[in-house]
Amino acid sequence: MLELQMLNPTSAARTRLPEATKKIVESYGATSVMNRLNRCPLPNKEAIAEVLGDVNEILFPGYRRRDQLNLSNVLYYAGDLVDKLFYTLSVQVSRALCDSPDSCDPVKKATLEEQGAEITLRFIERIPELREELAKDVEAAYKGDPACKSTDEVVFCYPGFDAIVVYRIARVLWELGVPLIPRMMTEIAHSRTGVDIHPGAKIGSYFFIDHGTGVVIGETCVIGDWVKLYQGVTLGALSFPKDDAGELVRGTKRHPTLEDSVVVYANATILGGDVVIGKGATIGSSAWITDSVQPGATVLIEAPKHVTKIRS
Repeated sequence: MLELQMLNPTSAARTRLPEATKKIVESYGATSVMNRLNRCPLPNKEAIAEVLGDVNEILFPGYRRRDQLNLSNVLYYAGDLVDKLFYTLSVQVSRALCDSPDSCDPVKKATLEEQGAEITLRFIERIPELREELAKDVEAAYKGDPACKSTDEVVFCYPGFDAIVVYRIARVLWELGVPLIPRMMTEIAHSRTGVDIHPGAKIGSYFFIDHGTGVVIGETCVIGDWVKLYQGVTLGALSFPKDDAGELVRGTKRHPTLEDSVVVYANATILGGDVVIGKGATIGSSAWITDSVQPGATVLIEAPKHVTKIRS
């Protein structure tokens, strides 16, 4: 093994470090959009990942970190988790609410901390409702995949379900008006599962993403009940309109609506805020959809013709 040797502290390259550092610091002023100097700290990504872990432990007792739980001891275990979650998430939410330079003023900071605590409590109060919704998603996955042997398999093994869990957690915070954190959460799930669900999307009950990798669901999507998506599906925007100043118009519906019991097969792309896929419709693999589809219809790409060549 090669031995690591210390650089000579007087080497020519090292003597140029102070000047290089000075230029880096000067760039902080030139590109202020990429720093948070003199402002309150933003939410911490590692802390948000920890929050997701704690919420998952509360949602699925006995599935994650701690086993041998029963009705006689789970109250104490859940109590510790909820108390920790309340503190950690309150701090991160109050940070997310710091959206102006004066947010670090002691009076304003105290107000934001109280807001963060209240929002966190409201989130915790909605966990029973969240568990009911996720139980429906577990049922949809089990009923929707003949390869699935048990509901435990859904919870342990399905990346699509993992992404849905994080989406539903983030969606509650989105509805409570929390900035930034819901997006951080869904991007953590995106990096882990390959499924990109914007927390602004409205997704109904009994939602199932089979296989998962490459699925994209945009911010203004509206999805009904008992919808199934396969890998590689994109529910995206057809175009990005601009205002008179050339800036992107925000806040409009840019992504499609899927009504109840729609099935979209692998690698299909559905684009546009005015597009509605009617109840019970089926979209075949690799289809490109920019117009609405009537209820019960099936949309397929015409099968390409195979050409077989035999080498002589």
